Amino acid sequence: MRALLQNTRQPFLIITLWCAALLGVGYYLQFQQGLTPCPLCIFQRLAFFGVLVLAMLGALLGPKKRGAQILGLLLMLVADIGAAIAGRQVWLQHLPEDRIPECGPGLDFLLDAYPLTEAVQTVLRGSGDCAKVDWTFLGLSIAEWSLINFLALGGIALVLVLVRRATA
Repeated sequence: MRALLQNTRQPFLIITLWCAALLGVGYYLQFQQGLTPCPLCIFQRLAFFGVLVLAMLGALLGPKKRGAQILGLLLMLVADIGAAIAGRQVWLQHLPEDRIPECGPGLDFLLDAYPLTEAVQTVLRGSGDCAKVDWTFLGLSIAEWSLINFLALGGIALVLVLVRRATA
């Protein structure tokens, strides 16, 4: 394991492919299975895309010690933001039915009708759309799988940072 982490390109390439696969599943569920993503799902996709871009930079550039640490920290930050968004959706999905907020407008409307900061705040509060579970795999919702993946990606990024620090 330590040998794998010593080569900076390989772990970043694995993370890149991992995120590409997750995004591919999301697009498959949307366009082939007809599941419409809620605003929190779209924000989670953006976070996966952010992790993918950072990891792709690491895979292409093969940064050395300090560069790999910085890239790992940024990757961990984006993964943690994604985990927070997914965690919010998981929380909404486990609320009792009488506590679930009303369904809100779609992300397109929010971005058109409100300033960006207000639209983002509204999305992060969540709505009834985000509490609905349309699909499960092994008993877990998409949001729960996203949370697990964000936590794993953030953990891998933390290991990359700590290994780079130890070898610096």
